[in-house]
Amino acid sequence: MNSFRHRHRRVFRVFRLPVLALLITAAGCSSADDSASAAVPEPDAKATELCRNLDKVLPAKVDGERRRDPDPASALTAGWGSPAIILRCGVPQPPKMVDPKVAEGRDADAVAGGVNGVDWLMEKQGDRGYRFTTANREAYVEVAVPEGVDSSGVLIDLASAVKKAIPEGIAS
Repeated sequence: MNSFRHRHRRVFRVFRLPVLALLITAAGCSSADDSASAAVPEPDAKATELCRNLDKVLPAKVDGERRRDPDPASALTAGWGSPAIILRCGVPQPPKMVDPKVAEGRDADAVAGGVNGVDWLMEKQGDRGYRFTTANREAYVEVAVPEGVDSSGVLIDLASAVKKAIPEGIAS
């Protein structure tokens, strides 16, 4: 019986290192957390408060996707699905928002419009999809929608929360 225990220990030692190496390799190749990341805006105190109010009323689902907030965690950012639809609140005014070419409809990559009572500036982001930024609100809210996602569904789902938390007006 003693020889069985001795042999069992020896077998364990022989397989311990390869198994450990395999586990480390598998852990390095797998992703337990496929959450997106987003830069957290740094707005003034008024916009920060409005953005915190927005975070409290954002929907649990957008375009059928569950909420999965990006890293680092912040009340100024939110996300849904994978690839992620990313919302950032309190961003600076986009330069195209005051570009006369956009207002006149002469910019192929930026268009102004509205969805369910919220005005948006839509900007094409190359092959990465679209970025929408609220206009005529007291804080700018940016929504990045990946290529292939129905952006109208996203904006419809977010409109009620934006109207409830971010009053109409001019962002500072």
